[in-house]
Amino acid sequence: MKRTTFFGLVVVALALLLTPLALEAAGGSSTPTPMPAPARSPQEEARAAYERGLRLRDKAWKLEEKAVASTESKARQKLETKVHKTFEKASREFRAATRANPRMFQAFSSLGYSLRRTGDYEGSLDAYNRALEIEPRYAEAVEYRAEAYLGLDRLEEAKTAYFQLFRFDRERSDELMTAMERWVERRSSEPGGLDRATIAAFAAWVEERAQISEQTARLTGGGTSSWSNSGGERP
Repeated sequence: MKRTTFFGLVVVALALLLTPLALEAAGGSSTPTPMPAPARSPQEEARAAYERGLRLRDKAWKLEEKAVASTESKARQKLETKVHKTFEKASREFRAATRANPRMFQAFSSLGYSLRRTGDYEGSLDAYNRALEIEPRYAEAVEYRAEAYLGLDRLEEAKTAYFQLFRFDRERSDELMTAMERWVERRSSEPGGLDRATIAAFAAWVEERAQISEQTARLTGGGTSSWSNSGGERP
């Protein structure tokens, strides 16, 4: 009886040893199935989407630099099309971030930026407004919303934003002034559109404010920002 029990144990042990080999020979695997990764929180999903959007935004900037440097018209047009499409992809990622975390004002601001770069100024304003509802002192959104105002020729609102920034964030106000100077240059050379008197009046205001800013900077040594500022975008 004891002998029978001994041989039974041997058979069981051999079976346990041979089973993995048999599975491997049959194309199976004895490796345990890995446990699925734990689901990410909405905040983690938002951060991941936001970072994907930033990578796409950076890619669009690099393509844009190539387009500016290109001397061949067809190649430049192709690159410009890629820039537009890349900003559209970035917009989708930033929008996904805002859906996952509706309080992520940085994602709303970056969404506004990418929408503005695709020419969707109204959508851009909506996104910037949402960012500033969440964080009213977010200087980046104030400045780039003003650039969207410029794109829509809403000059008085752009002026208001400039005065806000001039008081609290001199660096951002200088960036907006540069955008205003570009607007004047572009609009002055375009046929039709706004009447010449409106453009001339705004050009005079821009020149006056630029001089005041320069004089103030010499007296104060520049100035500091008391606003929330990420420095994440560019015109």
